[in-house]
Amino acid sequence: MGYTFAKVRLCNPVEQSKTLDLDLIVDTGSTYTWVKRSRLKSLELKPTSRRVFKTIEGRLVEREIGEAIIECGGERATTIIVFGEEEDAEVLGVYALEGLGLEVDPTTRGLKKSEAILALYMQNDHKHDC
Repeated sequence: MGYTFAKVRLCNPVEQSKTLDLDLIVDTGSTYTWVKRSRLKSLELKPTSRRVFKTIEGRLVEREIGEAIIECGGERATTIIVFGEEEDAEVLGVYALEGLGLEVDPTTRGLKKSEAILALYMQNDHKHDC
C-alpha cells in the first residue's frame, strides 16, 4: 500500500495574501494537520493554545496549535494547524480533510470529494438538553 500526497495551500486567515504551498502526506491516523513551525513563519500565524498528542510510538508530546485557511482539490476551509518541530512529520490530517469535504479513494489512493458528510439526524420532537 502506498502513500497519498496532497498539494495544499495554507493562508493566514487575517492576511490572506500570506500563503504557503505544500505537498503533504495524507495521514488518516492524524487528527490535525502538522507543518513545521519554521515553514509557518512566512504566514505569521499566531498559536492560540497548546495540546498534548500521543505519537504512533506511544510518546506524549506537547505542541502549539493555531488556525489557518486550507485549500485543496478546489475546496477551501478553516482548519487547525499543529506547529511542528523539526523532527515532526508534516501531514494533512482528518480534521482538514473533513472540513474540505475530501476523502482518500481506496482504489486510486488519491483524494476525491466526499459523497456525503456524516451527520446525526434527529427529528425536532426528540429534543435533548446539552
